[in-house]
Amino acid sequence: MLKILLISLSLLFISGCATKAPQPEHETVAKKSTKKINKVPHTVVKKVTKPHKMFQTVAKKDAVLLQKGKEKEHCVVCGMNLVMFYKTNHAATDMNGTVNQYCSLHCLTDHLRQGVELQNPKVVDIKSLKFIPVQEAYYVVGSKKPATMSRVSKYAFKSLADAKAFQKKNGGDIVDFYSAWQLAKKDFN
Repeated sequence: MLKILLISLSLLFISGCATKAPQPEHETVAKKSTKKINKVPHTVVKKVTKPHKMFQTVAKKDAVLLQKGKEKEHCVVCGMNLVMFYKTNHAATDMNGTVNQYCSLHCLTDHLRQGVELQNPKVVDIKSLKFIPVQEAYYVVGSKKPATMSRVSKYAFKSLADAKAFQKKNGGDIVDFYSAWQLAKKDFN
């Protein structure tokens, strides 16, 4: 008798209680009345939602990938997708002539902390989506836009006017590369 009870319970758990649960009275009534209404033509309104796009992301066709090889779409330090975090991308050339691309100033700083010597650092100007020398960039740090690999956002602009317009809309402070880099170093303290 106990064996039969255990087998029955086991089958019940395995089958996932396949029996249909009884519907509440009001749902049954609604279904019945819907059948009558369905005879009248009606328009179905479908809500179309766009997938959430992060501020840092651009279309793949708009991203400039400077690295070569099968991992060219990924940050050399953390492995994050460079297109997804394109507006915070940085790049620099190591002493072997290899171009390294980073998802953020944070990862560029981390690579330097590992003892890698880099030259010709560049950053993406978020207005044109082109790389510019970091010495020519105006960084807006601490805006309300999300940061990449840090708590403090850092977005670069070639034009001071573009940086000021972004700052007016999103807050933050306008600084040069050296100041933004010093702030990035604080992530490692």
